[in-house]
Amino acid sequence: MDHVYGITPGEDHYARLIDLLCRAGKMSEAKDVIRNLPFDPGARVWEALLAGCQIHGNVELGIEAAERLFELTPQHDGTYVLLSNMCAAVGRWDDKAKVRKMMRERGVKKEPGCSWIEIGKQVHVFLVDDPVHPDVQEVYMYLEELGVKMRKLGPTPATCCMIWNLCKRSMRCLHSEKLAVAVGLLKLPPGATVIVLKNLRICGDCHTAFKFMSKLVDREIVVTYGKRFHHFRDGECSCGNYW
Repeated sequence: MDHVYGITPGEDHYARLIDLLCRAGKMSEAKDVIRNLPFDPGARVWEALLAGCQIHGNVELGIEAAERLFELTPQHDGTYVLLSNMCAAVGRWDDKAKVRKMMRERGVKKEPGCSWIEIGKQVHVFLVDDPVHPDVQEVYMYLEELGVKMRKLGPTPATCCMIWNLCKRSMRCLHSEKLAVAVGLLKLPPGATVIVLKNLRICGDCHTAFKFMSKLVDREIVVTYGKRFHHFRDGECSCGNYW
């Protein structure tokens, strides 16, 4: 960039390079880039590495990235949540508990998840495990019906069984985006694309659920937040399972 175009690479450029390396699973190469940066890496660099570690299950490197972020942005709840979820995914429950304890001790609170969908001229807003929306019981029943249909298609991974185990009414199963997508499938005209907006990053469980739902009901589902979006169609997502 510098020699050909006269542009000196900055932190944003390096963060995107690290993101690309992580997408390709080249975690060691990403770490080497960080180690050889011509400046001290900032939050955006470590955030790119942490996101890659979560996708590929590299907990040790993820812990290192998170520790740097704790120093740079100690009040950012996303770092704690990503690290906590990463530890839980590999069964490191003690480490997950330590991260949650750290959040409490530092007074860091996770921003509540909120999702909304516009149907006609009405905006339907859902919170996690929402008991307030007038159609929420109908939504619960619809999701449970989808779960039954999904299981009839044959064996599914353990994580998918957990996604569809709605009888327990756990918060893990009833994230706000899942409720918003369900109400869209129920109330929008047949074949219409379901478009849901939310304030937080989509979780892995919901992402997997929406892939299955798009194939099961033959509908396109779009979930967008911040500067990112996911377009689910025929059991696949536009992000290629990396976000």
